[in-house]
Amino acid sequence: MFVLVEDFELNIYNSNASSTSKHVSCSNSLCQWQSECSRSTGHCPYQVSYVSDDTSSSGVLIEDVLYLTTDDSQVVKAPITFGCGQVQSGSFLDAAAPNGLFGLGVEKLSVPSILSGLGLIHDSFSMCFGQDGIGRIRFGDNGSSDQEETPFNLDQSYPTYNISITDIQVGSSSIKTGFSALFDSGTSFTYLADPIYTRLAKSFDIQVPDKRHQPDSRLPFEYCYNASSNVNSNIPDVSLLMQGGSRFPIYDPIISFSTQGHIVYCLAVVKGEGMNIIGQNFMTGLRIVFDREKLVLGWKKFNCYDVENTSTLDIKPPYTVPPSSSVAPDNYAPEDTKTMGNTTQVSIPPPPPLSDAARLFVFGFTRALSPLFLLFVALF
Repeated sequence: MFVLVEDFELNIYNSNASSTSKHVSCSNSLCQWQSECSRSTGHCPYQVSYVSDDTSSSGVLIEDVLYLTTDDSQVVKAPITFGCGQVQSGSFLDAAAPNGLFGLGVEKLSVPSILSGLGLIHDSFSMCFGQDGIGRIRFGDNGSSDQEETPFNLDQSYPTYNISITDIQVGSSSIKTGFSALFDSGTSFTYLADPIYTRLAKSFDIQVPDKRHQPDSRLPFEYCYNASSNVNSNIPDVSLLMQGGSRFPIYDPIISFSTQGHIVYCLAVVKGEGMNIIGQNFMTGLRIVFDREKLVLGWKKFNCYDVENTSTLDIKPPYTVPPSSSVAPDNYAPEDTKTMGNTTQVSIPPPPPLSDAARLFVFGFTRALSPLFLLFVALF
C-alpha cells in the first residue's frame, strides 16, 4: 500500500487546538524517559541531542493523528507519537529545521515504524528530491524490480541507514577506497571525513578548468570556483560504487551562488569529523527506497514530479484512529536552496532566528526532512 500525504501549508503545531491530541503518559511503552517524568502531570518528556555541536531539543511526547491519502484517494487516519519541542539549543536557534524534524528512521518511534506496526503499509518508504527543491515521500513503497540496490549495515545497538562504498568515480579518475556512510535526508549536504574527503576534493579540483574562488568564511565549502559561461560542461561526473557492485550516480554534486555580480560554484561536500554522511544533495534526481523489510537501500533515476509514474500495490482496508489511544551546516538547510540550471543555488545571508513557539519533532534516522516535509512540499 502506498500512503501519500497531500500538499498543505506548514503551521506551528498547537496541541491545544487539536481535538485529537493527547499527551503520552509515563506508563506508555513508548516513553523512554520515565525517570524524568513529571509527578504532577504524568506527561512523558523527551530529550534528543544531535551531531551538531550543542544542538538539542526537549519537550513532551504527544500523540495525534496523521492524515494520509492512498493512490486511489482513500483517506487514512494514523495515530503517531512525536515530540512537541519546548526548549531548543544550538543549530535550532539559527533556523535549522524551523518547522520541525520528520522522523523516518529504524527505531520504533519513527513514522514508518509506527505505520508499518499498525499494518497500514509495507515496512518501506521512498523519497524523491527534484532539482528545484521539491520532493515527495511515499510510505509503503518497495521500489521497482529494475532499481539498483545495496545492503544496509544495521547495528542493532544504534540502528541507522548505513551503507558501504567501495569506490568513488570522479570524471576520469577512480578512487579505490572502502568506507561506510549514513544516508540521511535531514542533512542538506554531504559530509566526508579524511582521507576520503581530501581524495575526492583534489580529484574534483584537478579536473575543473575554472579558477578557484578566494576562501569565504561564510561558506562551509573549501573547493569553490568562479563560474565560466559553460559551467555545466566543466563539472566532472561523480558516482559512488556501492557494496554489491551497483553504481550510485550523483546528479547534483555542486552548489552555486551569486556574489558581487559573479556566479560562484562549490563542490557541495563538507569535511566531516569522523563521520561520513550522504546528504540530500547527493540524492537529487533519484527515487531513494529505504526498504526495511529486505534491509536494502534502492535507487533509480526518476522524475520526482510524476506521481503517476510508479507501480502500485494492493491497498489494505482503511484504518481509522481507535477511540483511545541529523547535521547540516549552520546556515544551509534545504529550505535555503533553489536551482539554477542543473545546479543548486543558495543565498548567502543567514535566515532569521526561530520564534519561541513550540516545534514539532518526530524521532528517528533518517533524522528527517528540514523543514517538516511530508509529501510534495516545496522546500523554497
